[in-house]
Amino acid sequence: MYERDVLAEDWRRPLRGKIPQVPAELDLVVEDADGGFCGAVVACDKEAVTLEDRFGRRRLFPLEPAAFLLEGKVVTLVRPAAAPRGPRRSASGSIAVEGLRAQVAKESRIYVEGVHDAALVEKVWGHDLRVEGVVVEYLEGVDHLPSIVEEFEPGPGRRLGVLVDHLVPGSKESRIAAQVSSPHVLIVGHPFVDVWQAVKPSVLKIASWPSVPRGVPWKEGVIAALGWGLEPGDAWRRILGSVTTYADLEPELLGPVEELIDFVTVPGEDGQPRTHQEGS
Repeated sequence: MYERDVLAEDWRRPLRGKIPQVPAELDLVVEDADGGFCGAVVACDKEAVTLEDRFGRRRLFPLEPAAFLLEGKVVTLVRPAAAPRGPRRSASGSIAVEGLRAQVAKESRIYVEGVHDAALVEKVWGHDLRVEGVVVEYLEGVDHLPSIVEEFEPGPGRRLGVLVDHLVPGSKESRIAAQVSSPHVLIVGHPFVDVWQAVKPSVLKIASWPSVPRGVPWKEGVIAALGWGLEPGDAWRRILGSVTTYADLEPELLGPVEELIDFVTVPGEDGQPRTHQEGS
């Protein structure tokens, strides 16, 4: 929650002298307090800062007192003491490749359970995947996993990485994953019922993800508990729109996705892809 009602009249005046000053370092994600434009710092001089949002749109803002929100709190951006040096980072935290050109996709693939999983992976790791030429596809449900693996015909140089929701001991997902056995397939997962939960609650200004009673559809139950009054598709767009970098996601998702990218892209000492055993 914000520290106070940011829509109240003259809301900055009572805070004068109490607002922290924050250096406008590259990739710092802030929100314009007046217009709500949210983006990462891509440039800053002594008078203004340039923000870039998740769509690549850029806007210039003057460095005025109490003009920005950082993690929901009012701050004053100031020019960094020294011009920042070093490479720019992508949303995943990796070094961004400037002037990237599309390359022919590798035979190896990463599969995720559904379209929401694919959208989240693309938003945070899309740059990395385009650099490597790796395509992300979705299963439309884990029930299809064994047949998809069989049809894919994994092998050396044609590896398959799979991200599964709710991959915990005793779950349906773990039993299905156990049916797949290949040194060229890596199945990893996260403990969340749905990938929505992989987004940190603080990013959405909520205390925690609500518990949903058995028998109630999870997404609809969450929306009702939060009082959003939205259809699931609109709720997902709200959630995805709040994610800017890997720091907005839980570690239980970050680790598995990074492991999958390594599995399908990093060669071994003999120049061939590394061999991992299937995990569940």
